[in-house]
Amino acid sequence: MPIIILIVALVGLRYFEVWRFAEISWWYIVGLMVAAFVWFEFLEPMLGLDKRKAHDVDEQRRKDRVKKNFDKK
Repeated sequence: MPIIILIVALVGLRYFEVWRFAEISWWYIVGLMVAAFVWFEFLEPMLGLDKRKAHDVDEQRRKDRVKKNFDKK
């Protein structure tokens, strides 16, 4: 997610020609966009990071349900 924020910030700074960012080539920004695309579409699923996040949410939901049921008794 930080790479997406960086891309948005660089696009804004480059577009409005702020300070030294006015001199940055658009190709650097496009390169960051390509890197973000490759990360989110190929590397993250290949490493299982997208499933890990979903698994953590399910695990927390299960723990909350077990705790709630044992606290009732």
